[in-house]
Amino acid sequence: MKKFLLTATALSILMSPALAADLPSYKAPVAPPPPPPMWTGFHIGVNAGGTWSNSGGASRSVLPVSAVPRIPGSTATLAGGISSGNSSGFIGGGQVGYDWQLPVRELGLVAGLEADIQGIASSGGGGSNSSVFFGRLPGDVGVTDLSSSSSLNYLGTVRGRIGYLVTPELMVYGTGGLAYGDVSSNFSAYQIFNSRLFRTWIYQAFGGGSESNIQVGYTAGGGVEWMFMPNWSAKAEYLYYDLGNGSANANIIRIPNPAVNADPPAVQAIASGNSRASGNIVRAGVNYHLNWTTTPVVAAY
Repeated sequence: MKKFLLTATALSILMSPALAADLPSYKAPVAPPPPPPMWTGFHIGVNAGGTWSNSGGASRSVLPVSAVPRIPGSTATLAGGISSGNSSGFIGGGQVGYDWQLPVRELGLVAGLEADIQGIASSGGGGSNSSVFFGRLPGDVGVTDLSSSSSLNYLGTVRGRIGYLVTPELMVYGTGGLAYGDVSSNFSAYQIFNSRLFRTWIYQAFGGGSESNIQVGYTAGGGVEWMFMPNWSAKAEYLYYDLGNGSANANIIRIPNPAVNADPPAVQAIASGNSRASGNIVRAGVNYHLNWTTTPVVAAY
């Protein structure tokens, strides 16, 4: 009986609140806080790549052919298109922007604004066209040769972009907005009219001109950006741009053959040629992210 009482007493002492408080206890681990939004903030970087223009973008305005002296009724009007070839070149520059990672993590969305400007080397496109017209008399033949070209000296864009985070470090995005650039346009024309009656050429006409203008259009494209280490990301991007038509005017000077016509040289017409400034850009770049309020965290897998 005494042994039973001693055992019960010892158990009651061990179960007392004072001693129970000293016994070790198990607590569930505290969940770690979510990582800060690594994409939010300003970024600045550089880019380089290639550009090529679209084919077949040149045209010319109507080029009148005035009456040939002493050949009544020998008039014609020329119009049409000039087939243009592709052109390509190197492009390089820099960009600056701001991104905002939406606070709802489940959506994985990033919205931002980016502006860039880059110079273009060896970029230009052009084409030529020859036409034949006939005078009033059989055997009267005239030939006109025209050429039109354009070149892009630099290109800048101001674009919005919206991205989706495939992983916390990898973003796929679409982008679009304003594009502007310095477009140089060139146009030239040459004509010669041969007369069967006089068995020689009656006149020649030629002229050319060039103009450079800052033109504004649009751009659209997409890309992928990878945060490969804290504050640093690499991106690859495609853009299509269209700056509209660039034009150049030319005074076409007619020079009569002094053997059959004593008229002095004179302006025959004022003609213009148009070349479309549009093309494609593929480039890669590196950005440094100025995340002052948060410390970017690259997750480990």
